[in-house]
Amino acid sequence: MTITYDDALRDRIRANLTGHDRRVVSDPTKRHAAVAVVLVDSEAGEDRVDPAPVDDWIAGRPMPDDLDGRMVDVSGGAAFLLCRRASRLTSHAAQWALPGGRLDPGETVVEAALRELDEELGVRLSETTVLGLLDDYPTRSGYVITPVVVWGGGRLDPEPAPDEVVAVYRVGMHQLLREDSPRFISIPESPRPVVQVPLGNDLIHAPTGAVLLQLRWLGLEGRHDSVDGLEQPVFAWR
Repeated sequence: MTITYDDALRDRIRANLTGHDRRVVSDPTKRHAAVAVVLVDSEAGEDRVDPAPVDDWIAGRPMPDDLDGRMVDVSGGAAFLLCRRASRLTSHAAQWALPGGRLDPGETVVEAALRELDEELGVRLSETTVLGLLDDYPTRSGYVITPVVVWGGGRLDPEPAPDEVVAVYRVGMHQLLREDSPRFISIPESPRPVVQVPLGNDLIHAPTGAVLLQLRWLGLEGRHDSVDGLEQPVFAWR
Protein backbone atom coordinates (compact mmCIF):
# COMPACT_ATOMS: atom_id res chain seq x y z
CA MET A 1 0.00 0.00 0.00
CA THR A 2 1.33 3.41 -0.93
CA ILE A 3 1.33 6.35 1.49
CA THR A 4 -0.77 9.38 0.58
CA TYR A 5 1.21 12.57 0.01
CA ASP A 6 -0.87 15.18 1.81
CA ASP A 7 -0.89 17.81 4.54
CA ALA A 8 -1.64 15.18 7.19
CA LEU A 9 1.57 13.31 6.36
CA ARG A 10 3.59 16.54 6.35
CA ASP A 11 2.18 17.58 9.73
CA ARG A 12 2.76 14.12 11.25
CA ILE A 13 6.39 14.00 10.17
CA ARG A 14 7.02 17.56 11.34
CA ALA A 15 5.47 16.82 14.74
CA ASN A 16 7.52 13.63 15.16
CA LEU A 17 10.75 15.46 14.31
CA THR A 18 9.90 18.40 16.57
CA GLY A 19 9.17 16.11 19.52
CA HIS A 20 12.45 14.20 19.15
CA ASP A 21 15.50 14.81 21.36
CA ARG A 22 17.96 14.84 18.47
CA ARG A 23 21.29 13.08 18.93
CA VAL A 24 24.17 15.39 18.03
CA VAL A 25 27.68 14.09 17.33
CA SER A 26 30.56 16.44 18.17
CA ASP A 27 33.79 15.03 16.82
CA PRO A 28 36.54 17.49 15.83
CA THR A 29 38.32 14.76 13.87
CA LYS A 30 35.42 14.49 11.40
CA ARG A 31 34.16 16.91 8.78
CA HIS A 32 30.52 18.05 8.89
CA ALA A 33 28.17 17.26 6.02
CA ALA A 34 24.45 17.49 5.40
CA VAL A 35 22.03 15.53 3.23
CA ALA A 36 18.56 16.48 2.03
CA VAL A 37 15.77 13.97 2.58
CA VAL A 38 13.33 15.42 0.06
CA LEU A 39 9.73 14.19 0.31
CA VAL A 40 7.79 14.38 -2.95
CA ASP A 41 4.75 12.89 -4.64
CA SER A 42 4.98 10.07 -7.19
CA GLU A 43 2.82 7.85 -9.35
CA ALA A 44 2.81 4.07 -9.26
CA GLY A 45 4.46 2.58 -12.32
CA GLU A 46 6.55 5.62 -13.26
CA ASP A 47 9.81 3.90 -12.35
CA ARG A 48 12.65 5.02 -14.55
CA VAL A 49 14.84 2.65 -16.55
CA ASP A 50 18.37 2.24 -15.21
CA PRO A 51 20.62 4.29 -17.52
CA ALA A 52 23.66 2.02 -17.11
CA PRO A 53 24.24 -1.71 -16.67
CA VAL A 54 23.41 -2.76 -13.12
CA ASP A 55 26.43 -5.07 -13.08
CA ASP A 56 28.66 -2.00 -13.38
CA TRP A 57 27.05 -0.50 -10.28
CA ILE A 58 27.19 -3.63 -8.19
CA ALA A 59 30.94 -3.77 -8.88
CA GLY A 60 31.32 -7.34 -7.71
CA ARG A 61 29.75 -6.95 -4.27
CA PRO A 62 27.78 -10.03 -3.20
CA MET A 63 24.00 -9.90 -3.60
CA PRO A 64 21.42 -12.06 -1.79
CA ASP A 65 19.65 -14.64 -3.93
CA ASP A 66 16.35 -12.72 -3.76
CA LEU A 67 17.77 -9.45 -5.13
CA ASP A 68 19.44 -8.38 -8.40
CA GLY A 69 20.42 -4.75 -7.70
CA ARG A 70 17.71 -3.08 -9.79
CA MET A 71 15.68 -0.15 -8.44
CA VAL A 72 12.31 -1.28 -9.83
CA ASP A 73 8.68 -1.16 -8.66
CA VAL A 74 9.44 1.51 -6.06
CA SER A 75 7.35 4.53 -7.09
CA GLY A 76 3.87 5.49 -5.92
CA GLY A 77 2.47 7.96 -3.39
CA ALA A 78 4.63 9.83 -0.91
CA ALA A 79 8.26 9.30 -1.89
CA PHE A 80 11.81 10.51 -1.31
CA LEU A 81 14.48 11.37 -3.88
CA LEU A 82 17.30 8.82 -4.05
CA CYS A 83 20.38 9.30 -6.24
CA ARG A 84 22.82 6.95 -7.88
CA ARG A 85 26.20 8.67 -7.67
CA ALA A 86 28.26 8.96 -10.84
CA SER A 87 30.86 6.24 -11.36
CA ARG A 88 33.62 8.77 -12.09
CA LEU A 89 33.58 10.24 -8.56
CA THR A 90 36.70 9.70 -6.45
CA SER A 91 34.80 8.56 -3.34
CA HIS A 92 31.70 6.40 -2.94
CA ALA A 93 31.35 6.17 -6.71
CA ALA A 94 28.17 4.55 -8.11
CA GLN A 95 26.66 4.15 -4.62
CA TRP A 96 23.12 5.05 -3.62
CA ALA A 97 22.96 8.37 -1.80
CA LEU A 98 20.80 11.28 -0.75
CA PRO A 99 21.69 14.67 -2.24
CA GLY A 100 24.22 16.37 0.03
CA GLY A 101 27.81 17.20 0.81
CA ARG A 102 30.22 19.08 3.06
CA LEU A 103 29.32 22.33 4.77
CA ASP A 104 30.98 25.43 3.39
CA PRO A 105 32.63 27.77 5.95
CA GLY A 106 29.96 29.59 7.96
CA GLU A 107 27.15 27.49 6.52
CA THR A 108 24.39 25.88 8.59
CA VAL A 109 23.32 22.29 7.94
CA VAL A 110 20.03 23.51 6.46
CA GLU A 111 21.80 25.92 4.12
CA ALA A 112 24.24 23.20 3.05
CA ALA A 113 21.52 20.61 2.40
CA LEU A 114 19.45 23.02 0.29
CA ARG A 115 22.51 24.24 -1.61
CA GLU A 116 23.62 20.69 -2.43
CA LEU A 117 20.07 19.82 -3.49
CA ASP A 118 20.18 22.69 -5.97
CA GLU A 119 23.68 21.87 -7.21
CA GLU A 120 23.15 18.11 -7.59
CA LEU A 121 19.51 17.90 -8.71
CA GLY A 122 18.64 21.41 -9.87
CA VAL A 123 15.91 21.64 -7.22
CA ARG A 124 15.73 24.96 -5.39
CA LEU A 125 13.70 25.06 -2.17
CA SER A 126 13.56 27.58 0.66
CA GLU A 127 14.20 27.05 4.36
CA THR A 128 10.43 27.26 4.99
CA THR A 129 10.10 23.78 3.43
CA VAL A 130 12.29 22.15 6.10
CA LEU A 131 10.31 19.86 8.45
CA GLY A 132 13.19 19.15 10.83
CA LEU A 133 16.41 17.22 11.34
CA LEU A 134 17.17 13.56 11.99
CA ASP A 135 20.03 12.38 14.22
CA ASP A 136 23.64 12.95 13.25
CA TYR A 137 25.35 9.90 11.78
CA PRO A 138 29.17 9.55 12.06
CA THR A 139 30.68 7.73 9.08
CA ARG A 140 33.75 5.54 8.77
CA SER A 141 35.04 7.81 6.00
CA GLY A 142 35.47 10.79 8.33
CA TYR A 143 32.19 12.70 8.29
CA VAL A 144 29.35 13.57 10.61
CA ILE A 145 26.20 13.68 8.49
CA THR A 146 23.14 15.69 9.50
CA PRO A 147 19.97 14.70 7.58
CA VAL A 148 17.60 17.58 6.79
CA VAL A 149 14.01 16.52 6.02
CA VAL A 150 12.41 18.74 3.37
CA TRP A 151 8.83 18.86 2.08
CA GLY A 152 9.01 19.18 -1.69
CA GLY A 153 5.40 20.31 -2.02
CA GLY A 154 4.62 18.12 -5.05
CA ARG A 155 6.43 16.07 -7.66
CA LEU A 156 9.29 18.47 -8.45
CA ASP A 157 11.34 18.03 -11.64
CA PRO A 158 14.95 17.08 -10.85
CA GLU A 159 17.66 17.76 -13.41
CA PRO A 160 20.70 15.81 -12.14
CA ALA A 161 24.17 17.27 -12.58
CA PRO A 162 25.81 14.55 -14.73
CA ASP A 163 29.24 14.93 -13.12
CA GLU A 164 27.77 13.94 -9.75
CA VAL A 165 24.50 12.07 -10.25
CA VAL A 166 23.82 9.49 -12.94
CA ALA A 167 20.18 8.87 -11.95
CA VAL A 168 17.54 10.06 -9.50
CA TYR A 169 14.54 8.00 -8.42
CA ARG A 170 11.26 8.74 -6.65
CA VAL A 171 11.14 5.92 -4.10
CA GLY A 172 7.80 5.47 -2.39
CA MET A 173 7.98 5.69 1.39
CA HIS A 174 5.93 2.49 1.57
CA GLN A 175 9.12 0.70 0.53
CA LEU A 176 10.54 1.54 3.97
CA LEU A 177 7.71 -0.47 5.56
CA ARG A 178 8.40 -3.74 3.76
CA GLU A 179 8.16 -6.92 5.84
CA ASP A 180 11.76 -7.77 4.99
CA SER A 181 13.04 -4.39 6.21
CA PRO A 182 15.33 -3.65 7.91
CA ARG A 183 17.92 -6.42 7.67
CA PHE A 184 20.95 -6.76 9.94
CA ILE A 185 24.08 -8.79 9.30
CA SER A 186 27.32 -9.39 11.20
CA ILE A 187 30.81 -8.78 9.86
CA PRO A 188 34.16 -9.85 11.38
CA GLU A 189 35.54 -6.29 11.12
CA SER A 190 33.11 -4.79 13.64
CA PRO A 191 30.99 -5.80 16.66
CA ARG A 192 28.20 -3.53 15.48
CA PRO A 193 25.38 -4.84 13.24
CA VAL A 194 25.44 -3.75 9.60
CA VAL A 195 22.08 -2.31 8.59
CA GLN A 196 20.53 -3.05 5.19
CA VAL A 197 17.34 -1.39 3.94
CA PRO A 198 15.77 -3.22 0.96
CA LEU A 199 14.46 -0.90 -1.77
CA GLY A 200 13.28 -2.38 -5.03
CA ASN A 201 15.68 -5.24 -5.73
CA ASP A 202 18.69 -3.71 -3.99
CA LEU A 203 19.99 -3.11 -0.48
CA ILE A 204 20.76 0.36 0.83
CA HIS A 205 23.52 0.41 3.46
CA ALA A 206 24.55 3.01 6.02
CA PRO A 207 24.98 5.90 6.08
CA THR A 208 22.08 6.33 3.63
CA GLY A 209 20.39 3.19 4.93
CA ALA A 210 20.63 4.41 8.52
CA VAL A 211 19.08 7.78 7.56
CA LEU A 212 16.23 6.07 5.72
CA LEU A 213 15.62 3.69 8.60
CA GLN A 214 15.25 6.62 10.99
CA LEU A 215 12.95 8.33 8.48
CA ARG A 216 10.72 5.29 8.91
CA TRP A 217 11.11 4.82 12.64
CA LEU A 218 10.84 8.47 13.66
CA GLY A 219 9.16 10.23 10.76
CA LEU A 220 6.48 7.65 10.01
CA GLU A 221 6.17 5.63 13.23
CA GLY A 222 7.17 8.12 15.93
CA ARG A 223 9.85 5.76 17.32
CA HIS A 224 12.90 7.38 18.89
CA ASP A 225 15.37 4.51 18.39
CA SER A 226 18.97 5.46 17.70
CA VAL A 227 20.60 4.57 14.38
CA ASP A 228 24.07 6.07 14.90
CA GLY A 229 25.32 2.78 16.33
CA LEU A 230 24.48 0.85 13.17
CA GLU A 231 27.48 -0.18 11.10
CA GLN A 232 28.42 0.44 7.47
CA PRO A 233 29.65 -2.37 5.19
CA VAL A 234 33.41 -2.43 4.69
CA PHE A 235 33.16 -1.25 1.07
CA ALA A 236 31.71 2.05 2.38
CA TRP A 237 34.45 2.70 4.95
CA ARG A 238 36.70 4.54 2.49
